[in-house]
Amino acid sequence: MRGFLQPSLRIVATESQIAFRALGRGRRAKIARAAQTTLVKADQWGRGATVPADLADALERALKTATTKKK
Repeated sequence: MRGFLQPSLRIVATESQIAFRALGRGRRAKIARAAQTTLVKADQWGRGATVPADLADALERALKTATTKKK
């Protein structure tokens, strides 16, 4: 019998989603604003929930630009 107390599917988050969740609320809000979405949708993406593909791409690009070092 499969463990009935555990869900059969697990959400596997990417490295960028894990990095997004580690940020503070203010930084997450700035990234969401740069991706032209709300903080709620951005947090859903950070948890691994389903969001439209174009929104996920925009959030990954915004996260990458926000975390690069400024020289």
